[in-house]
Amino acid sequence: MENNQYEIVALPKEQWKGTPIPMATRNDSYYDFEISPLGHDGCTISIVRKPAEQDIVHTPEEYDFPDGLYQDHWEKAEAYGIVGPGGEMLACIEVCPEEWSNRLMVTELWVSEGLRRKGIGKRLMDKAKEIAVNQKRRAVILETQSCNTKAIAFYLSQGFELIGFDTCCYTNNDIGRREVRINLGYFFHREGRRR
Repeated sequence: MENNQYEIVALPKEQWKGTPIPMATRNDSYYDFEISPLGHDGCTISIVRKPAEQDIVHTPEEYDFPDGLYQDHWEKAEAYGIVGPGGEMLACIEVCPEEWSNRLMVTELWVSEGLRRKGIGKRLMDKAKEIAVNQKRRAVILETQSCNTKAIAFYLSQGFELIGFDTCCYTNNDIGRREVRINLGYFFHREGRRR
């Protein structure tokens, strides 16, 4: 298939719920966190990209809850993707509204190896932004990990910025494991910010 033949289609819940997403990552660098204790005068936070001694690899097999479409806790999720001629999923994005904050969360984004570096990720992210605009959301948000520097570079290229992090989301030693949860956001309208 040519790039222009990769049509993004709706992936209905009744057909695609539970479809596993083979989310494997390999990175040669990571973002290291150094945080001084919070005191009366504040604290300092340093996030520096560093080369890894060896590639940091994560595969679906190592997680208790592997990625899959329409997980029960994303009650209002909707998914879109590219389906191959044999009916197999080649790429997908899943989004879910976070009603209380009026943001749209990207809960899954995956592109198969054969379709990477063809603009598919950008088209899927554009779909999420389009949905957010249609729903009048104020932002699109997502979660990634400090060891997934390729994904972070992609999200930054799509206009996302750091909105927060959690140093004990996955274990009590996320900094040492080089897998800190990083939250990124894309804002449609920005009021003046205090610096």
